[in-house]
Amino acid sequence: MSDRGASAPSLPDDWPAHPDPILALNRMGSFDWDLDAGLFHMDAQAHEVFDLRPEEYDGRPESLALRVPTAESRRMDTIVARAMKDGSENYGTYFRLRRRDGTLRWTHTQGYIRRDETGRPRRIIGIVRDATQEMADIAASREQAALDEARRRLTNVVQLATAALAHARTVDDVIDVLRDTHGLTRLGATSLVMGLVEAGRIRLVADGPENSFIPGTRVTRIDEPYPMSEAVRTLSPRFIESPEEFAERYPGLWKDITHLDITAAAYLPLIAQARPIGAIGLLYSDRHGFSPEDRNVLVALGSGIAQSLQRAMLYEQEMDLAEGLQQAMLPRTIPSVPGCDVAVRYRAASIGGALGRDIGGDWYDLIPLPGGRVGAVIGDVQGHDTHAAAVMGQLRIVLRAYAAEGHPPATVMARASVFLHELDTDRFATCLYAEADLGTGVVQVVRAGHIDPLLRFGDGTCRLVRVEGGLPLGLSAEFGRLAYPVATLELDPGNTLLLCTDGLVEQPGADLDEGMDVLTALITSGPQDVRDLADRLIDVVDERRGDDDVALLVLRRHGLGAPRTFGRVQQHVSPGDPEGLTEARHMIRAAVRSWGAKGQSDEIELVADELMTNALMHTEGSAVVTLRLLTGTDRRLRVEVEDSSSALPRRREAGDDGVSGRGLLLVDTLADAWGVEARGGGKVVWAEFVVAHGAG
Repeated sequence: MSDRGASAPSLPDDWPAHPDPILALNRMGSFDWDLDAGLFHMDAQAHEVFDLRPEEYDGRPESLALRVPTAESRRMDTIVARAMKDGSENYGTYFRLRRRDGTLRWTHTQGYIRRDETGRPRRIIGIVRDATQEMADIAASREQAALDEARRRLTNVVQLATAALAHARTVDDVIDVLRDTHGLTRLGATSLVMGLVEAGRIRLVADGPENSFIPGTRVTRIDEPYPMSEAVRTLSPRFIESPEEFAERYPGLWKDITHLDITAAAYLPLIAQARPIGAIGLLYSDRHGFSPEDRNVLVALGSGIAQSLQRAMLYEQEMDLAEGLQQAMLPRTIPSVPGCDVAVRYRAASIGGALGRDIGGDWYDLIPLPGGRVGAVIGDVQGHDTHAAAVMGQLRIVLRAYAAEGHPPATVMARASVFLHELDTDRFATCLYAEADLGTGVVQVVRAGHIDPLLRFGDGTCRLVRVEGGLPLGLSAEFGRLAYPVATLELDPGNTLLLCTDGLVEQPGADLDEGMDVLTALITSGPQDVRDLADRLIDVVDERRGDDDVALLVLRRHGLGAPRTFGRVQQHVSPGDPEGLTEARHMIRAAVRSWGAKGQSDEIELVADELMTNALMHTEGSAVVTLRLLTGTDRRLRVEVEDSSSALPRRREAGDDGVSGRGLLLVDTLADAWGVEARGGGKVVWAEFVVAHGAG
């Protein structure tokens, strides 16, 4: 402390004043600093604080340099000078002094500045006290606060990591959470490694950051001298609290990670159901040691990671099982069918964005049928689980069997509904079955609660084909509504029929009509090739990351120059169903035109209409109309109408009204041949027409 002027007048005779007894009781000393005289008087308690004997001190401030280090003295002079200059009434500060034995201890001083009437500082009266314990308490409090904050941060690490891992569904998801930059930040670590136990070895599955991988450690044995191996082998964590400890315990590993500046590390076993599934190592560059609380928190962190890993492993096992089941239930291959190109695609639902796929009950099938016909099936069993996949497989098989037996499309759908209703399940299914004659282009469509098909024409335009439908499979049998209407479409050469499940149409935030408009636009602008078109539509589904699975079947009839196959077309007509009669006539007209008999279409349609009307009027039950093209020495077109009555038709004269009774006469006149065949409990009435080559 600097001299403040030696020529100042002396202090009063009664100085120093007797110290306040309260100061003495609180182990405080007092001082009186005469700024004019430059004398710094202290009482006996102040001498004790400075560890000075009375004879060792001459009252001059500079003599205190024996106890106050130079740096502390300069700092205190600055504080005092600033207080006197800015008009302050007092000042206070902590400083260190050197005791007689050379050790330093904390001291606190507080001074009160006395000024004259002009405001000039003349005297400072103050106290000094030993602050060793106080500063120790402050330091301890700060240390405890730092420990509490570190513990809070570490606890927060567990909470953040647990929250992030809660969204992980696969092992790769868990790894991504842990090894990215944000994951390291959550874990509070500089670097990490994680390995999984596989066949007595530990396979490294995560490491970070990028420069932290150690060559030769991708796969290690559990009995090797590595901390991760020890954690797995003993089921106990390994805490390394200093670089020296790391180098001593694991010298082979330490020499390869010195560039990471590691100061501490924790290797935690990942234990699930009392067995190790792996281990994780957290390496720190800003930590020295682990308190008991730190260790408990890190062990809890390891437990949370292990639970997430086990959950992910079980999920992947279930997914592998479900996907294997679904792949087994879907057709292994799609047969090559002359007269058309076909592409099929399936995509499982993506649940929770990029976090994995769920299994479902969507399916497709293509069924080659006699006579150049083919059956196309698309369906969706309710639910997203292995049960839905199992039901789907059974339903696909029975639909294929019913179609292969030769049943009309409406019967195929009705029988499939009865089968699903009698199956031990509470699931229902939507389905669409389209039976196409590739020679005529006639397509008969039956819809059971499914979305409508789409038709793309040769010029690229596309439209939704509205098809009257019935209840979903299972429900129609339950409610006794098994009569499915049949719609007839014409698939001209070069046209494409597209069947899909609603996962291809539904979009977040949009209704079904909007989704169908978007799909129609995609098909219109899509490539002509059915495989390229199917790939394009599935790519859109993948980009959209929908939460429903998708099945898709695209069938394109060959162009006019392609080889043509001939066979049959068939239509089921129910009593009192004028729409069924209309569809049958439509079918016959399209088939006759396609088979090159356009010039005879009126006669053939008239005969077929007469046979259908007779069957519906004079028998009980429905009729099945079949049109065949027979090739041999000549080309003949044969119309068959089958009913369930064994009563044979009779040719008779027209009645008084001139109308009734003319039916078979008309048939006999227009057809080249006709007849009746017994068929089980019923009969078939048939008529044939010779079709000239190049006719029409």
